[in-house]
Order: sequence, then C-alpha cells, then structure tokens
Amino acid sequence: ARVGMPKVFSAHAAIAAQNPFVTVRPYHRRLTANIAHELFTDYDLILDGTDDTDTRYLVNETAVALKLPLVSAAISQCEGQISLFDPSRDGPCYRCVFPEPAAPGLAPSCAEGGVLGPLPGVVGAMIAVEAINLLVGAGTPLLGRMIIYDALYGETRLIKAKRRQDCPVCGT
Repeated sequence: ARVGMPKVFSAHAAIAAQNPFVTVRPYHRRLTANIAHELFTDYDLILDGTDDTDTRYLVNETAVALKLPLVSAAISQCEGQISLFDPSRDGPCYRCVFPEPAAPGLAPSCAEGGVLGPLPGVVGAMIAVEAINLLVGAGTPLLGRMIIYDALYGETRLIKAKRRQDCPVCGT
C-alpha cells in the first residue's frame, strides 16, 4: 500500500500503527554537513543505516564531534555488519575501521548487487537490540567489535576493531 512513498514516511506510518505513543520526527531530506550537527544535537545515540560512503563518513564525523555513540549497520547481498563506534569511550570511529571508501566495483550498492529480502529486517533487528542495550546499560556493547552476519551460510562472526591513532577524525 505504500509503494512509491518515501521510506521515511513509510517508516513513520508503520511505527505510528504499532505504537501511537511514540514520537517520530521524519526528516525527508539529504543529510548534509550544513544540517547534520543541528539534527544530531537533539539525540543521545545515532543509528546509521545509510547506503553510501559519503553519508556514512559525514554521520561518523558529526557523531565524533558531538561525542555521541554511533551504532552502524550495513548490508550487501547476503551479508550484514553491525558495530558501535564511540571514541569518547576509547573505541574506534567508523573511519578508523574504514579509512578509505571501497574500490569501485568491490562493494556494489544494494541497487547494483541486490539484497536478500529478509536481510534488512534481520540486521535492523540486530541494530535495534544494540541500541536498546546501550541506552539501558544492558549486556556488553559492540564497542571495538563488529558482528558480520552471513545469511547465505547462517554464520555470525565477531571481529575486533581498533582505534587508529592516525585517524583523521578521532586520532590524536
């Protein structure tokens, strides 16, 4: 019923249908350096599920500047990854782990490479759990660790991610 509707308004409708007591502020515009700082200052935690490197770097830079934790998720074809980036807690930032964009053709966009249908829901649920745990202080956050979920083989790997002292965003 919402085919053709911008994602932000579709998500707003879905959330309002599930829980009318939740306040949703949909932002239907491209995130730019001019507005990122102003938008992020109202929040305690940033969740990033964007699908392009330039926006991911902007989200990271803004979160680091505001000392906000950033829970980041990405998907491609049959794989997803989730991590918590927060240099204010001695963890790495996104740029520490991904200092350069992937070479052309190495990481196809969702439109180019396709995505297994249920994967966004699985990874979305995982990023939501990480955000809730972080906000309420439950469990062990993914600070300095990244989950790689391979839906094709039903495997989950946990890798370490270190802060880089020479990082142009959070390095010393």
